[in-house]
Amino acid sequence: QVQLVESGGGLVQPGVSLRLSCAASGVIFSLNTMGWYRQAPGKQRELVATATWTGVTVYADSVKGRFTIFRDNARNTVYLQMNSLKPEDTAVYYCNLEQGGRPSWGQGTQVTVSS
Repeated sequence: QVQLVESGGGLVQPGVSLRLSCAASGVIFSLNTMGWYRQAPGKQRELVATATWTGVTVYADSVKGRFTIFRDNARNTVYLQMNSLKPEDTAVYYCNLEQGGRPSWGQGTQVTVSS
């Protein structure tokens, strides 16, 4: 069993920065992939960014150059640094961990970008 707890969401104005954190606990193996997905109202959940245990990253085109994903493997924690936030970034952000072909999800944290 894996538990994921996200934090760091909130209501911010366009152009500012926000950092999300996700701490994993339970049975954690090496060589996993951790990442962030988001779901806006009325839309499907979409990939934001992922990072492998060795640091290989993947980003959605919509966030490239603005968001950075990084991990602390010793703490089983993944972060998402979000800069230059836009209203279209408004969504519930979910943390994800994949190991052994099985995904685990956090409960989600709301990010709202509005003036």
